[in-house]
Amino acid sequence: MNDFDIKSAIRTVPHWPKPGIMFRDITTLIENPRAFRYCIDRFKEKYQPTGITKIAGIESRGFVFGAALALELGLPFVLIRKKGKLPAAVFAQEYALEYGVDKIEVHQNSITSGDRVLIVDDLLATGGTAMAACQLVEKCGGTIVGSAFVINLPELKGVEKLRKYNPFYLVEFAGE
Repeated sequence: MNDFDIKSAIRTVPHWPKPGIMFRDITTLIENPRAFRYCIDRFKEKYQPTGITKIAGIESRGFVFGAALALELGLPFVLIRKKGKLPAAVFAQEYALEYGVDKIEVHQNSITSGDRVLIVDDLLATGGTAMAACQLVEKCGGTIVGSAFVINLPELKGVEKLRKYNPFYLVEFAGE
């Protein structure tokens, strides 16, 4: 596969949403068909041979990459959403925020015992939401095969937190 510099396709917005934050905006990557295709192809190459049976995307940008990958692999796509967004019976998992807690949910019938699941999101920072998503899949009876991200922010140590769930990422922004 030809190498492609996806880092150059990601826009950095300084001081958003608050001062001191360098926001990594993947909308420019998604708007670039070559860059988007590169990401999906890399994920497909990595995960097609692993025997995954479902892909679960974390709201909201994980939906973009996860759904595209699921379609490419011919697999079901499962939505992991913020609390109160799913209409049927759900399982929920709390996770810590900087100040307080939040919750993500999945439909109870979306993941069952025997499912081999890949978690997908656009960015790995502290790993809190991704860890909660992995725990939620396990609560449903599924097994996590891996966790895939477009971007990793290594200073925030999410990879270390997710080590048990085989984190993989395409690009990282270290100290930038």
